[in-house]
Amino acid sequence: MTVAGVCHGEPMKKLIAPLVLVAALALTGCSGPGTTPAGAGDSNTVAEAPQAPDLVGAWMQSNSASEDSFQQATITADTITVEWVADGGDTTSIYWVGTFEAPADATEPYTWTSQRDAEATDSALLASTDDTKEFTFEGDTISYKVSALGTTTKVELKKD
Repeated sequence: MTVAGVCHGEPMKKLIAPLVLVAALALTGCSGPGTTPAGAGDSNTVAEAPQAPDLVGAWMQSNSASEDSFQQATITADTITVEWVADGGDTTSIYWVGTFEAPADATEPYTWTSQRDAEATDSALLASTDDTKEFTFEGDTISYKVSALGTTTKVELKKD
């Protein structure tokens, strides 16, 4: 049989081999490993929601005018304790002991109203006598107002 001047099948094999190679490359060229972006087409991928910040721990005033006199706080699962610090840390006095409510989500600013623990603060000379105090957490800072001797200032705390 003669096809387009090709006889006895030998030249036909030479034509078919390159066509098979081209066809194979065309079918596999775009489907190799690593060519699909991670998660593309994966319907089970879910973006994780931001986690609520963990405010438990030690905090120190970041906006004090003095290195030897500032406020510090300790937050536990349900209590915030704020102290005046003097003499570079050698002297501490209770300013506030009250309730703490941890944030439920990552929404900021997060504000909570702390109820004063009267039993822990009534005998403390430098403690606030307010029944409640509002604290705000935003970014990496807890802030609140402090009034003493007719002067009110905003205290900012950063986690130690």
